[in-house]
Amino acid sequence: MTPDGFGFEIEATEAEARAGRLRTPHGRIDTPAFMPVATLGAVRSVAPDDLAALGAQILLANTYHLHERPGEDVIAGLGGLHGFTGWTGPWLTDSGGYQVTSLSQHSRVDENGVTFTSPLDGRRRTLTPESAVAIQEALGADIAMVLDECQPLGATEAGVGGRASLRVRAASERTARWAERCLRARQRPDQALFGIVQGGASESLRRCSARTMAALGFDGYAHGGLGLGEDPQRRCELIEAASRELPAAAPRYLMGIGRPVDLVDAVAAGVDLFDCVIPTRHARHGLLYTSTGVLKARNARFRDDPRPPDSSCDCPTCARHSRAYLRHLLHVNEALGARLASLHNLRYYLRLLADTRAAVLAGRFGSLRARVAELGETPVA
Repeated sequence: MTPDGFGFEIEATEAEARAGRLRTPHGRIDTPAFMPVATLGAVRSVAPDDLAALGAQILLANTYHLHERPGEDVIAGLGGLHGFTGWTGPWLTDSGGYQVTSLSQHSRVDENGVTFTSPLDGRRRTLTPESAVAIQEALGADIAMVLDECQPLGATEAGVGGRASLRVRAASERTARWAERCLRARQRPDQALFGIVQGGASESLRRCSARTMAALGFDGYAHGGLGLGEDPQRRCELIEAASRELPAAAPRYLMGIGRPVDLVDAVAAGVDLFDCVIPTRHARHGLLYTSTGVLKARNARFRDDPRPPDSSCDCPTCARHSRAYLRHLLHVNEALGARLASLHNLRYYLRLLADTRAAVLAGRFGSLRARVAELGETPVA
């Protein structure tokens, strides 16, 4: 079924890169778009009004962590994620499948689902395909994800270490069975459900997974299980190969990646939506992305530097504060330092994707991609 209030149209293309518009019950998203990560319902140190002012269109929260605390019943009783958090724009919720990897020491996977032993209170909690959908429906996200089994890459299908290869194949096949169960479990007519392509570093497994997801008929599709150590060029090849098996008219989402150059490269492979913790995580460590490279704000040479972090940036941090002040705040562990750095990095990412969209619409995406690749992770001079 097509969810109420949901739709996607492609406005322009340049090779595989796309500019589109995604409609949801809580607003429109111009794509390509970056989703700030609000795992527990909040982007750390950044309020909803700040996010809107920075240009955010949609946020991402995590099903497993919100199920653990405060619980989906609490959130549902307070108006879902929109009422509970004060962010009234679109929400996407990850299903908790990534925690199969990130909490691997605390989880056990079988055909029924994933059982976690909580590192917080020691309680056991089981996510099944059916309960993952039910939790996300209670949370009220505009876009929900199927429960998937995310395995570390480890080996190719042909196998440097056959056992690892077999695990990746088994996880991909189980993800397909779980995806079908998720479709049968859905109840909300106003929530989109995305399938997830798995398959490790194997092109044939990823193409097979993508064909299976496409045949099931989801509202959108995600590339999962990447960003776990594979070569970036190989990653783009895998995304592009899998995307050829997906419906061209459906949105595509790359989960959990990455650096600015990774985002632009993935747009070139046909991706529309992104999320990643890098902009806020790096900000807390004093690493800021700028138009001239990466600024390591804790460095001693910025102790008395009166310049803003990036003179071409329109974020609140660059409008009012110096590199010297930011360095001072970070060195004395003042919370304001992490907040100001986060505001800057989020604005950089959001503007980068807005510029990428404009470039596709104008037919100049290739030149923008070349500029981003040339800049890379160059340190600020």
